[in-house]
Amino acid sequence: MLTEIITIFLILFPSIVLHECAHGWTAYKLGDPTAKWAGRLTLNPLKHVDPVGTVLIPGMLVGMRLLGMPTFIFGWAKPVPVNFLRLRHPKRDMIWVGLAGPAVNILLAVLLSSCLNLKMPVFVYQLVETAVFINLLLAVFNMMPIPPLDGSRLVMGLLPREMALFYGQLERYGILVVIVLIYLGLFEAAVLPIVEFIGKLLGVHFS
Repeated sequence: MLTEIITIFLILFPSIVLHECAHGWTAYKLGDPTAKWAGRLTLNPLKHVDPVGTVLIPGMLVGMRLLGMPTFIFGWAKPVPVNFLRLRHPKRDMIWVGLAGPAVNILLAVLLSSCLNLKMPVFVYQLVETAVFINLLLAVFNMMPIPPLDGSRLVMGLLPREMALFYGQLERYGILVVIVLIYLGLFEAAVLPIVEFIGKLLGVHFS
């Protein structure tokens, strides 16, 4: 159990760091240098530690797992700062910034799944398969339309201005909503079937 948890963390944290860097890099290319000025366009993991998403939530989930509760271990890095008003086309570009993180995780999952066709020891195969699962989990989880998750950026970019402003105000309660949904198992029920479906499309069948 402890080995499994350590393995998940070793895969999870680099994946969420790349996820956040993708947001900042895309914003920078679309006109907003805020993340670059803040020194967040870096793979240094210490720059991306979030007290809630990197420490509290994973710690709670690990504790629940060790107590025998069937839950998946999940977390997120500190969001990179993005000033959407600096983007050249704010409403359109916020969509691309929001999609960038999940897109990187999907790309990683595709690349890693292609490696599973190669000959490798069983433990390496299981490690790569876990990495595919975690990256798909990150992508699907973050595309849920709950502020401040990435899916909310897509929704805000598509809504009319007045509705987008109202929807954006929900962000102050978003983390609490996410925590409650994770605790109730509703996120797992919504996310895992999608992860498994995409995995099958990639030729990976999670046990």
